[in-house]
Amino acid sequence: MPDPPTHLLERVVQQKVTLRLKDGRQLVGRLLGVDEHMNLVLDQTEETTAERTRQLGRVVLRGSSVVTLFAPDAPRPASR
Repeated sequence: MPDPPTHLLERVVQQKVTLRLKDGRQLVGRLLGVDEHMNLVLDQTEETTAERTRQLGRVVLRGSSVVTLFAPDAPRPASR
């Protein structure tokens, strides 16, 4: 049986992730934590919109606002 999404995200805690939000913003930052509702805490966060890019620092995101999460340095699951 596949791992629940929260367990997959726990594998990339302390790594750089890129998020796309429902409102079109893109956030890049270091994932500090995740809870059972998929709420996320990011540090050293940079927000990019069509108009500008700005530094946000530490942010808490409601899980329901996240469309995609990309973790380029995520460990690959073991082959079965």
